Amino acid sequence: MIRTVNGKKPNIHPKAFVSEFAYVAGDVEIGEGSSVWPGTVIRGDSGKIVIGKNTCIQDNSVVHGDSDVLIGDDVVIGHRVLCHGRIVGDRVLLGNGCIVNDGVTIGSDCIIASGAMVVDRMEIKSGSIVSGLPARVRRETTQKDIDLIKGYRDIYVNNTKIYLAEKLNTEVN
Repeated sequence: MIRTVNGKKPNIHPKAFVSEFAYVAGDVEIGEGSSVWPGTVIRGDSGKIVIGKNTCIQDNSVVHGDSDVLIGDDVVIGHRVLCHGRIVGDRVLLGNGCIVNDGVTIGSDCIIASGAMVVDRMEIKSGSIVSGLPARVRRETTQKDIDLIKGYRDIYVNNTKIYLAEKLNTEVN
C-alpha cells in the first residue's frame, strides 16, 4: 500500500519491488533494484527516507526516524528489523530482529548481528561487526563478511526481478 502523507508521495523506482502487503507512506524514495517485502512499514512522516539501489527490506521490518533517514546501496535489512537510524552506509547487513535506535550512524561494510540493540546516537565506523544488547563493536569485517552481504543482496536482487516479471508489485499511482 502506497500512501501520500502531508502532500508527500513516495517516489519508487520502476525497477524496485514493493509488496502489495507492505505499507510505504510519505516522503520516501526507493532506488532501482531495491525491494520491500510483505509486512514491512516505511513511514516518511517525520523526515525524508531515502533507500539506495539494490537494497532489500525483508518481511515485517520497520523503517522510520525522528528526522531524515538515509539507507545506502546494497543494504540487506533482515526480517523483523526496527530501523530508526539516521544513516546506514553501503553494503550493510542488519541481521534479523535487530534494533537500530534513533540517530544511529552505521558506516559502510558493517554487519549488525541478529538480535542486537544499537543504542541511540551510536556511531559505528565502517568495516565493523556489532552484536549484543546493548550492541558493541566486536571486530572488523573481512572480505568473507563482505562477500556474505553481497550474496544475500544478490538473492534479493534476483527475487526482485522475478516478482516484477510476475507483476506482483504494488502499483504506484
